[in-house]
Amino acid sequence: MVGLLVASPIFASLSKSVNPFRLIGVGLSVWTLATAGCGFSFNFWSITICRMLVGVGEASFISLAAPFIDDNAPIAQKTAWLAIFYMCIPTGYALGYVYGGLVGTYLNWRFAFWVEAILMLPFAVLGFVMKPLNLKGFAPAESKQALISEETDVQEVQDTDALNDSAKPTKEKFSHMFSKMKCTCIDLNQFSRFIKDMKALLVDKVYVVNVLGYCAYNFVLGAYSYWGPKAGYKIYNMSDADLIFGGITIVCGILGTLAGGYVLDLMKSTIPNAFKLLSVTTFFGAIFCFTAFCFQNMYAFLAFFSVGELLVFAIQGPVNYICLHCVNPSLRPLSMAISTVSIHIFGDVPSSPLVGVLQDAINNWRETSLILTSILFPAAGIWFTGIFLHSVDRFNEDSEGQVTEVDRSNATPLLEPRVAETSLFC
Repeated sequence: MVGLLVASPIFASLSKSVNPFRLIGVGLSVWTLATAGCGFSFNFWSITICRMLVGVGEASFISLAAPFIDDNAPIAQKTAWLAIFYMCIPTGYALGYVYGGLVGTYLNWRFAFWVEAILMLPFAVLGFVMKPLNLKGFAPAESKQALISEETDVQEVQDTDALNDSAKPTKEKFSHMFSKMKCTCIDLNQFSRFIKDMKALLVDKVYVVNVLGYCAYNFVLGAYSYWGPKAGYKIYNMSDADLIFGGITIVCGILGTLAGGYVLDLMKSTIPNAFKLLSVTTFFGAIFCFTAFCFQNMYAFLAFFSVGELLVFAIQGPVNYICLHCVNPSLRPLSMAISTVSIHIFGDVPSSPLVGVLQDAINNWRETSLILTSILFPAAGIWFTGIFLHSVDRFNEDSEGQVTEVDRSNATPLLEPRVAETSLFC
């Protein structure tokens, strides 16, 4: 989680100066090496560090994959495509349970990590060798000017050195100092641009309302995933609470996520319609989940809780659609990154310990579960207010200018040897 939260904004910022597909390649490479490292771990701290680096690898996908899907999806199916992408999360959990169980039973646990790393390796390589594609709103024109300016400066220094060999050491020293000054200037420009982009996000009422609702929603879902099995065991004496809650979450997660995306497309994908779907599904999902914990009978609980989970998982497509379309295209990676950081820092990370403190205070799992579930109602209310906000779909807007063929050439691959790019990472 630490690696994910730290690296997400970094990848989002770098996407303005480095081709996003190359960044994904870097992220997958880090993920592959870190996963293999987990298999070679020899103590707690070694596997902890490797797991942190796995989060760094995931960060590139979180920031950049959704904007790419949004660019390439048909207009009438954008949310459905996003839903299919986010449906892979619960699907991956399901496959992980089966895969981990089989490998743990028939092989050593280390093989689970090594096989994963081998399976991911071709995708990491693909991120570097495939033709780089630009996201909408990237490769700004100023990168061309910076490139021309720096190449000219370097060429002038080289020409001067050729004419005056006796002063070569002095010229080399001057060139080195000039490069360091250039590096500092570009770093400051990147930082100021990041601050400017952050300000643009934080003053966007639609974006802020969307993320606030998402934080409240994730607060509940995070605590469900951690405390749900124990609550189920204590309240209903479930013998296989882990399997039951895990199965409900996986099935409802897959079906609910897909349904939410397709329903929004049927309604016509707009920001107000997305807020309507978010508020309605979350409100009725909260009613079903709240009612479920009121039942004394386990089977009635499972039936109502399953319907509630199906409804609350329908938000994945619409909530990310708003994050992508309420900002300019060039801000989409940062929008996704800050959304991810926020829902973890203010959502599922603090929710589990806080629910534990609440349970210690009242010592009643049914009441604790009801109090936790009631937080879904404010989440629905926050999203409901978004319906009345003035919203503009900014997918076709671009504050940084349209991308031209020349601009695309300047969005160079991360590892391509080019003089100008050295200043970006010095």
